[in-house]
Amino acid sequence: MPPHPTETHQRAALRLVLAIQSFVEAHHLGLVRFAPLPVRLWPDLIREPDILFVSHAHADRVGEKAYGPPDLAVEVTSPSTRKTDRGDKFLEYARAGISEYWVVDPDAKTIEVYVLHEGVYTLFSKAGSGEKVRSQLLSNFEVAVDDVFAA
Repeated sequence: MPPHPTETHQRAALRLVLAIQSFVEAHHLGLVRFAPLPVRLWPDLIREPDILFVSHAHADRVGEKAYGPPDLAVEVTSPSTRKTDRGDKFLEYARAGISEYWVVDPDAKTIEVYVLHEGVYTLFSKAGSGEKVRSQLLSNFEVAVDDVFAA
């Protein structure tokens, strides 16, 4: 079991989930959820992204106790999860067909957005302090990095 999230992790995750939720709700795109919520990537592998989005088109992936692969997964890194978030989960989420994967790094104060192209993630958007990061999947959605990491 990984260590419990820190205050910094929780603050960044909360601000980001609220921004994504507000956009998704205003545009009637689907649903946004946050950990802990099991996501079954394939029969013998479950992960728990910090934040996930499931479009209306994939509503059949929503379960009472576990979800199937979402359209978007967000991981907020910490020293204890950074290697897994950038390694194992990066490969597993791609293999599961998750269209967009965000890596939020509170230490570096950066947000990276990767999009799935032919089964491999490619960097779509990366932003740091004073910049905004944007989503390809959630067309016209962007968020200021400073808003996510504000103290």
